Amino acid sequence: MVKLRREWGTAGAQLAKWRREPVVLQSVRSAAAATIAYVVALRISPESAPLTAPLTALLVVQVTLYATLTTGVRRVNSVVAGVVVAIAFSVLVGLTWWSLALLILASLAVGHLVRVSEFVPEVAISAMLVLGVTRVGDTAWARVLETVIGAVVGLGCNLLFAPPVWVGAAGESIEDLARRVRQLMLRMGEEAAGRTPVAHATARLHEARRLDHDIIEVDAALKQAEDSLRLNPRVREGLLHRVVLRTGLDTLEICTVVLRVLARSLTDLAKAREPEPLFEPQTGAAVERLLGEVGDAVVSFAVLVTTDVSISAQSAESRLADQLTTAAATRDKLAALLLEEVQRDARQWQLHGAVLTEVNRILDELDTEHRSRRLLEELDRCTREQRERRPRVTRLRRQLRVPRALRRNRNRPTASRRST
Repeated sequence: MVKLRREWGTAGAQLAKWRREPVVLQSVRSAAAATIAYVVALRISPESAPLTAPLTALLVVQVTLYATLTTGVRRVNSVVAGVVVAIAFSVLVGLTWWSLALLILASLAVGHLVRVSEFVPEVAISAMLVLGVTRVGDTAWARVLETVIGAVVGLGCNLLFAPPVWVGAAGESIEDLARRVRQLMLRMGEEAAGRTPVAHATARLHEARRLDHDIIEVDAALKQAEDSLRLNPRVREGLLHRVVLRTGLDTLEICTVVLRVLARSLTDLAKAREPEPLFEPQTGAAVERLLGEVGDAVVSFAVLVTTDVSISAQSAESRLADQLTTAAATRDKLAALLLEEVQRDARQWQLHGAVLTEVNRILDELDTEHRSRRLLEELDRCTREQRERRPRVTRLRRQLRVPRALRRNRNRPTASRRST
């Protein structure tokens, strides 16, 4: 009985995990939307097999509501533009080999003019299908009708069944990247405390370079989360969430770049000092302790960036501040030890100074004041871009705020008379 409960629990957890997967969610939504669009088109469209409607719904339905809206509009524009071009060619020249070539060129040009982005080939495809099936406008406009049906059904599926907010998945990706950075720092610290072969130092350098591919994957997850926050009625402060996650990933990306430079400095130091250790025993122990503390601070920074609850965010910020203070004290101790070591042997003083400088850069990027200043700058930039991109909406908001200001001004004299 206990074993059966465990199996059911494992199966339930696996099912919940599959439900959160974008691929599974996309497949279910697309199949449902395509089926519904086909059923609706059978009742409305004059065609016997209106396959354009499910095809459009299949292409329109996306994982996020923002992507569905933008894709649906471009999809409908591309099909309508292709149909209009096909009707014009059917009236003027008909279907010949040279008119087909002109049709394709004209359709591609019109696709770029109407700005349908990745659906530019769809303009030419729609024009060729319509011109090849018939030279009369009835079937052409039936294709437009089916396209509109598919787009409306696809949009309705995402409106009725609201897509999830993918902030949690993006946050897990950011935290996972931070933990990988920490593990690499720990290995680099352990090797710096002892006799480090050049091959081991080179392997750590290659690991640091491979972090660039991890950042690309995290960036893709973050873009999906940003799209899920746009036009989502369940999110009140979508801009703030997007800016917090984006600036957090930018900081981690800078830290990985500096870590790659640090790994290169340790590799050059291993080549220069082989077969001797990289540092003296006491200095190597300080380097190991410092890299461990900096790695812990990187993970705490990622937790702070991905935490929504205010109480948890405050505890994460205080923990990060304590870790940065501890790491700064260890760095000062390491600086004194490196100065003594350089005074005894100044052959690799440039590399010793580079190690200290790169650690300082990581600590500076993780600093809470630096993060707050960066957040304010990014929020100001995003709001300014929104005002410049949508001047009419900004003007309307200002006009709606005027009556409130007038009401406040009218109430001020009354309050002043009461006070006197």
